[in-house]
Amino acid sequence: MKKKAAFIAIPLLILVMVFTGCSGGGATGTLEFYANGEDFVRQGFVSKDGWSIQFDHVYITLDGIAVYQTDPPYDPQSGADISGKQTVGLNGAYTIDLAEGGPDADRLLVGSVSDVPVGHYNALSFKMVKATSGPAAGHSLVMIGTAEKDGQTINFTITVEEECDYQCGEYVGDERKGIVPENGTADLELTFHFDHIFGDFDTPLDDELNLGAVGFEPFAGGAQGKDVINMAEMHLGHVGEGHCHCGCH
Repeated sequence: MKKKAAFIAIPLLILVMVFTGCSGGGATGTLEFYANGEDFVRQGFVSKDGWSIQFDHVYITLDGIAVYQTDPPYDPQSGADISGKQTVGLNGAYTIDLAEGGPDADRLLVGSVSDVPVGHYNALSFKMVKATSGPAAGHSLVMIGTAEKDGQTINFTITVEEECDYQCGEYVGDERKGIVPENGTADLELTFHFDHIFGDFDTPLDDELNLGAVGFEPFAGGAQGKDVINMAEMHLGHVGEGHCHCGCH
């Protein structure tokens, strides 16, 4: 009986070692998550209907930020949930002021995760949710600033209560992102295109961007976000220029 017991124990020990090695012995690096409101938020711009907009604060609250290694690559046009062989995420909700730092500021670090399995994280998901405290409490997006046109200046606070789920494909930009090297650092970016809400005076009025934007004129008349903004149609959230599927409620 003693010999039989010893025979059984050896394979069990080997199995434990194999599973432990598979789960924790791979190469890892660090992945950083950034949020970017672009120069439209930091430096201001002119809306499609001629209002010169400057932002003092743009509070957005983000939750459920996660990235994935997907094969085949995720297609945001499908509207399906992302399924990946590796998933890495940030815990908790983050309220970020995208206008922080002034006109020359860089994008904002939301958080980072270490010991991330190496590889290309080519899909990203996040939620825009209502803040539970602070200057944006009760709202998922708060835009505060001034707008000027034809000598008239308006101080505005525009709020959005809608909560949205974003499912995004690969980052699109001047360089590829999300490729985590062994013992190195990679980054991914949640990018927010505010010209999709207000339009852009420097873009032709019949461009798809301006046709979908509401401009600033409704807000000059006292409208709030809930009155004129359909977040699912604004396509606010991106990964660089990469697209996301958006569902809001």
